[in-house]
Amino acid sequence: MKQYKRSERFNKLLLEEVSAIVQRELKDPRIGFVSFTRVETTEDLRSAKLYVSLLDDAQAADTLEGLRHAAGMIRGELMHRIQARRIPELRFVHDRSIAHSVHIAEVLDGLRREREGGAAAGADTGAAEGDAEPGSGEERP
Repeated sequence: MKQYKRSERFNKLLLEEVSAIVQRELKDPRIGFVSFTRVETTEDLRSAKLYVSLLDDAQAADTLEGLRHAAGMIRGELMHRIQARRIPELRFVHDRSIAHSVHIAEVLDGLRREREGGAAAGADTGAAEGDAEPGSGEERP
């Protein structure tokens, strides 16, 4: 059975509650569709960094500004929802890891298509005549 640190349980609870508050309570038009990917709190629980993934990265500045503006209200709501001695100060950070992963997948997909296209072209030209190594796409010197 895995032993959980208190801070890990608190981070999970904080993530769930902040997500619910932003989704259901906030009416700020600057805040579009956001997902909170993770929370990092300091050991003394005075500060929490919430990582935000956005559907539209072009509106990141406006969304983060809206979240920062609402941080006090979110924190006040957390005080009512979470039974804790201290509710941390909230800081919102743009999490680009999902967008970066999508970009890497697109680049790899493009390279794969390029290689498949190059292998097909090599098979049509030089491979039939024995000028190239099978699958290399390059001619022999």
